[in-house]
Amino acid sequence: MDNGSKKQEMFTKMQKKKSEVKVVRKIVAIIAITFVLVFGIIGLMGYNYVKSALKPVDPDATKTIAVEVPIGSSLSSISALLEKKGVIKDAKVFKYYAKFKNESQFQAGNYDLTQAMTLDELIESLKTGKVYREPIFTMTVPEGLTLDQIGKIVEKKTPYTQKEFMDLVTSEEFVQKMMANYPELVTDAVLADNIRYDLEGYLFPATYSYFEEKPSLESIAEEMVAAMNNVVKNYSEVLAEKQMSVHQLLTFASLLEEEATAQTDRETIASVFYNRIEQGMPLQTDPTVLYALGSHKDRVLYEDLEVENAYNTYKNKGLPPGPIAGAGKTSIEAALNPSKTDYLYFLADKDGVNHFSKTYDEHLQKKAQYIK
Repeated sequence: MDNGSKKQEMFTKMQKKKSEVKVVRKIVAIIAITFVLVFGIIGLMGYNYVKSALKPVDPDATKTIAVEVPIGSSLSSISALLEKKGVIKDAKVFKYYAKFKNESQFQAGNYDLTQAMTLDELIESLKTGKVYREPIFTMTVPEGLTLDQIGKIVEKKTPYTQKEFMDLVTSEEFVQKMMANYPELVTDAVLADNIRYDLEGYLFPATYSYFEEKPSLESIAEEMVAAMNNVVKNYSEVLAEKQMSVHQLLTFASLLEEEATAQTDRETIASVFYNRIEQGMPLQTDPTVLYALGSHKDRVLYEDLEVENAYNTYKNKGLPPGPIAGAGKTSIEAALNPSKTDYLYFLADKDGVNHFSKTYDEHLQKKAQYIK
């Protein structure tokens, strides 16, 4: 074989090797890319799974799930229990998340949890022994508001209007439902002909938390009635001893709430009202006149006192037909535990300080001293 043939053969072999190297490199590259893609997909799937497992199972869930955590339960067993109950998506994710947060000391007990709770809320609940949730929004109903005024707050804080709220709470269907659900609180007394609104004074003033963006209007209103029921039922024995109905209690307490200022001694005002009732004197409290007029005024005029209305305690003796506002716990307790005094009169000066008197002459003297 001549030199030319040898060179050609060597060149052919070299070209063949180069071709084989290229093929090998392509195969290696394809394998490498495949591994990267596979691991990338697996990693992405794992990331998405963990990310999903860190979120609530159902952010809109409202149904509670009873979970009993036995004494001596470990983090692993609690995590498995929560997954089994459907409260969390993945036990391992919860376990490692709790470890990452350095939280593992949980309390045994019975919990009513929901699928809307975050992992942080679940951890906080299990740490404290109390169910904890971060509300989407809250609504504060102060003491001393009428149903109309509560409706304004509902309109401001929720998607519902004041009219929608009033239409609901004054409807016969809703009143009858509250009577059925809370028979010891909402009695036939609310159905008297001369009562303006059946459920006036029956919605408890408090701060309410909501865990969904648009709770039903009925659930909002009923929660306030239920809260009042929970408060009042604590005084059932005292009411029985005093032979006082719940309706009378809420009516009396609403007068105290409307007469109260920051410095007011509610128990002493309550004693004035009781003393007047005992002596057959009209209560003569201005807030009832304003309620009878159906409008707010900075000052009650003498002509206002003559309004013919069942709520006007200048024209009618005893308590008005029903509450004139929502009373808080302090006023309710003052109505049940008045001070023992001989006072029959009181007035508030420009600073909100109340001055009490036993006689009308003494009252007039204080009126001249502090009012005029």
